[in-house]
Amino acid sequence: MKVLQLNARSNKSETAPLIELRGITKTYGQGQATFQALRGVDMSVRQGDFLAIMGPSGSGKSTVMNILGCLDTVSSGEYLFHDIHVECLSHNERALLRRHFLGFVFQGFNLLARTSAQENVELPLLYRGTPTAKRHKEAREALALVGLSGWETHTPTELSGGQQQRVAIARAIVTRPLVLLADEPTGNLDSKRSHEIMRLLVRLNQEWGITVLMVTHEPDMAVYARRTVHFVDGLLGKDSEREPSACF
Repeated sequence: MKVLQLNARSNKSETAPLIELRGITKTYGQGQATFQALRGVDMSVRQGDFLAIMGPSGSGKSTVMNILGCLDTVSSGEYLFHDIHVECLSHNERALLRRHFLGFVFQGFNLLARTSAQENVELPLLYRGTPTAKRHKEAREALALVGLSGWETHTPTELSGGQQQRVAIARAIVTRPLVLLADEPTGNLDSKRSHEIMRLLVRLNQEWGITVLMVTHEPDMAVYARRTVHFVDGLLGKDSEREPSACF
């Protein structure tokens, strides 16, 4: 399949977009119940970007995130990921793209309640068919990276909210994804834990080169990103970028 021909650490020019959205629209419902969530979005993302996606409720930011994560499809327009037209992929091919190149972090952690931290982190590797010994090793390494060495056997109920989100991040990065999509990753955390998680995302972006796309409604979290885009009424509005030296 053409999706598997992608190389997550390709030699593609740093100036060429990793992701391109061209004239993207998304319409839900029919007739009088029709709602146009996106009304012609053009956006590009470079490899290594840290992008904060902001906007009021109903602005289209969550819809565009779902499209970027191959969790939803476009009504019209083009979505290119490493020059592959995602809008033309089959359901199975989009699933392969998610499995091999994308990682997800959600506001609600989405951990299996009766499963240890290590077993939660191993899940993406299990779906890939990774051998047991290698799966165990890579899960432990991912947990160590997020500062949870020694917590491998603890279940979510034995962890704080910040620790649970770290497990979720470890699970998202254990496959070494090209892109990490974070949907309100600090929404359920207090201020101190929120800043800890954001510093971790910055580290993954700067040291691992993972492209981070984050939906947030919190300006004090968005300042960690190198670039911020604002959605209004289904359209891309303000797009601003700061120097890397301003990042945390």
